[in-house]
Amino acid sequence: MKAQDLADYLAENLIANEYQPLSTYFPDEEVNSVEITTEDTNALKMFFDRAVNAKGVGIGAILISPTGQHYLATARLRFFCTNNTAKYVACIIGMNMAIDQDVEELLIMGDSDLIIRQAQGEWETRDVKLIPYRQHVENLSRRFKSVEFRYIPRFHNELADALATLASMLPYLGNVHIDPLEIKIRERNGY
Repeated sequence: MKAQDLADYLAENLIANEYQPLSTYFPDEEVNSVEITTEDTNALKMFFDRAVNAKGVGIGAILISPTGQHYLATARLRFFCTNNTAKYVACIIGMNMAIDQDVEELLIMGDSDLIIRQAQGEWETRDVKLIPYRQHVENLSRRFKSVEFRYIPRFHNELADALATLASMLPYLGNVHIDPLEIKIRERNGY
């Protein structure tokens, strides 16, 4: 639930002297979301996101092959940009990675409804600053045999968000290469 939704709800339902608690029935309250996906084993999956905080702006993109191989890209943006601009840059970096790997079929997933719907052609791009980014995404899309844009909830985009946050937080002096991350699962204590 977004904070603004809660504020709107509370403003519309002021507490009077005759306050009665709500008795709302939620039959599946443990269900957070339902998503129906068709798995295309030939398509490489791409996730992208941005992170903006007091230390800077970072972007992250992940390509996941049908065999489960992960290819990561992250960058810190040192130019003025809006949230949506940063998301477009993250998407573009991921698409360029896929092009460099000669990917033919790409499934692009992100948690920005605006970017996904504009890329799908469902919504117009009216912001003058976003039009060149939208056009570039369209041009890159033509380089694939098939490309699909799909909106996903934020909690399904955690790895791309983590990469973007990492890029925004680290104080880079210049281009820095960090060898690929290896994430291990530990079943026991280290001692």
